[in-house]
Amino acid sequence: MSFEHAHKDGRKYLNPIPTDEAGFDKMIPILREYINNSAENTPKQTLGLFKTDTSVYKKDPASGLRITWIGHSSLLIEIDGVRILTDPVWSERASFLSFMGPKRFFEAPLPLNELPPLDAVLISHDHYDHLDKNVIKFFADKTIPFFCSKGVGNYLEKWGIARKYISELDWGDSKMITQDCVLTSTPARHFSGRGIVNRNETLWASFVIKTSNHNIFFGADSGWFPGFKDIGDAFGPFDLTMLEIGAYGKYWPDIHMGPDHASNAHLALKGKLMMPIHWGTFNLAPHAWYEPIERLLQYTKEKKIDLFIPEPGKPTEVKGPLNSGWWVK
Repeated sequence: MSFEHAHKDGRKYLNPIPTDEAGFDKMIPILREYINNSAENTPKQTLGLFKTDTSVYKKDPASGLRITWIGHSSLLIEIDGVRILTDPVWSERASFLSFMGPKRFFEAPLPLNELPPLDAVLISHDHYDHLDKNVIKFFADKTIPFFCSKGVGNYLEKWGIARKYISELDWGDSKMITQDCVLTSTPARHFSGRGIVNRNETLWASFVIKTSNHNIFFGADSGWFPGFKDIGDAFGPFDLTMLEIGAYGKYWPDIHMGPDHASNAHLALKGKLMMPIHWGTFNLAPHAWYEPIERLLQYTKEKKIDLFIPEPGKPTEVKGPLNSGWWVK
């Protein structure tokens, strides 16, 4: 099965199915919900301290697959000799302002200047909790290939990445990261924009990462849609699916899945192990910060899904089910 490129209406990209993107018409009820919210959106006690033991990177993982979760959707993926950094956000806030906006619950456990050599940086879309201007500027003098969704390359180039190191992908496009590692952009149900005036003028996507020994899925941000089954039929089964479980709300069910739909997506993708991402790092929704993972544990128990939940910052080989329980320590 091959996927059509994303459709556009003028300058704006369209979702695979009709989608309520929680626009201006939802702003007042969303604000009212936040004001009246009493859940523990931000941890009462400091989390961590998490610190990555970088000496681990001197030796390749015996299993061929190792994940270091930096937090949210930022992952250092080591897959059969290839290192890929996804949606790297290191700044204190996921915001256009350095002094206001969602603040990290814990510092990035792996300093940028201590990252091991990278083969690629992957950017799914342009939202502030996935595209960090300060991180991009850190890489500006490096010769690391960037792979991103259509239109996002303009930001990367503006912030110092040479155009020759930028590959923009539309849905259905594939690129070789190395001779044995193929990256394919697949559809997602979300939206884009870093301001009021440029909504949906860049694309959003999920990604399949495949080598001769492993096949994994990075879901980035998406609401539930039947396309997960199409992706599973075309590219599955997956050794690991990395799917968002946090930042859901009753006023935007179409653009974020939450733990119930995320676990359904894992099944539709024909995943073997599911890693929850996009939770436990920023306050982006009116639910308790720990609620997504607690609900996921219940749903996956009912649906007989195996989970992979490493501790933030700890390079962890993907060998089978794992629950570090880091959030209750």
